[in-house]
Amino acid sequence: MEKRIALIGIIVEDTTMIEQLNRLLHDYSEYIIGRMGIPYKERGMNIISVALDAPMPAISALSGKIGALSGMQVKTIYAKSKDE
Repeated sequence: MEKRIALIGIIVEDTTMIEQLNRLLHDYSEYIIGRMGIPYKERGMNIISVALDAPMPAISALSGKIGALSGMQVKTIYAKSKDE
């Protein structure tokens, strides 16, 4: 299956959900190229970016599962494939 490069941007508004988020990221760790988290204490939230090299179904599944967690805002962007 063709793999794509993607970046998932996550804004965590409910920091009590961090453990569940980390569990999901661990479950998909084989696809994660890198991640960066920025705590924004003044606003009581965290901003996280996760870079992936994965099949489209895995990227979509992870993004959807994160979005289903309470207090998470998620957006995913994809690099154009070489055919596009």
